[in-house]
Amino acid sequence: MPDAAIETALAHWAPRLIQNGVDYNDMTATVARTQTWADWLPQWNRTADEQAEFAREADVAGHPLTAGQAWRRASVNRHFGKFVWTVDLELAAEATRVSVRETLAALERLDPSGERLEVAFAEGMVYANLRRPPGVDLPSYVVLIPGLDSTKEEFFYFEQSFLDRGMATIALDGPGQGETGLALPIRHDYEVAVTALLDHVAARADLDHERIGLAGVSLGGYYAPRAAAHEPRVAAVAGISGPFRFGDMWDDLPPMTRQTFVVKSGARDDEEGRRLALTLDLTEQCRRISVPALYVTGRLDRLIPWQQTRRQADETPKGTFVCFPEGNHGVSNLPSKARPMIADWMADQLGKR
Repeated sequence: MPDAAIETALAHWAPRLIQNGVDYNDMTATVARTQTWADWLPQWNRTADEQAEFAREADVAGHPLTAGQAWRRASVNRHFGKFVWTVDLELAAEATRVSVRETLAALERLDPSGERLEVAFAEGMVYANLRRPPGVDLPSYVVLIPGLDSTKEEFFYFEQSFLDRGMATIALDGPGQGETGLALPIRHDYEVAVTALLDHVAARADLDHERIGLAGVSLGGYYAPRAAAHEPRVAAVAGISGPFRFGDMWDDLPPMTRQTFVVKSGARDDEEGRRLALTLDLTEQCRRISVPALYVTGRLDRLIPWQQTRRQADETPKGTFVCFPEGNHGVSNLPSKARPMIADWMADQLGKR
């Protein structure tokens, strides 16, 4: 039987894996041969390596679409192997770097393709992937913000919800996230990364800079409202299962989530992690948001209590709250309902020029 950590991971996140592109058969085969949490990333790496080999074979055979799809599967499989896995930080860091390369290989071969952005700001570099919808000369764009354990490599299908509605997407790895997090720790003032990104793309003539949205998931549901409170170029913001104050639920978080925050925040131990988590606090921040804001969660969320997300909406002047009675964390068990609703709302707010 798998150990308790594996059971906890599957109980909290199995729907999220499926929602974001992990093939159910890959998941069941990988879990079946994983007996301990220490085996989790090595076994997901094995599954990802099999997809990567298939991608290389398709490339040699001259089948770029098949190769692109396989590279995407390899990347997301590898990502979910290391997403809350802190057993061997160097092995996890290498998985991050390989997953990044695999997503870029996928985006080179798929339509719409993607463009890598490398954004400098005072503290270092942040990285993002830009995708533009076909047939739209001057699209609005939505900055997609991951959470504690997600990255831009997880967002292929989340991006598609906006691309299908004529919006461009910029999936961002900010401080503490993905490849950016290999050098920069979590910080409460996430707006510094968003501002640097918007400055970086401001001169582009292929994006409509009057129509910018933000959408964040989980801890990204804290980062997105926080950024909207400070960045005047944002026209609309959506937060999904975000905390009002992350430290409030510290004792109730799964152990691997707390340890992930400790590592990614640069804390020395659990107690310092708790102290830093308490700085991720939207007190007096939501009241500064002057644009339309949508807050979405599930009543069955076991990670971030729905009341935390409700408080975000209550304290935002133009806040709208949507709670799915049967939804889990991130409403990842109801993607066919939640994602179209969020993307439609964003398209309505950003409109057409």
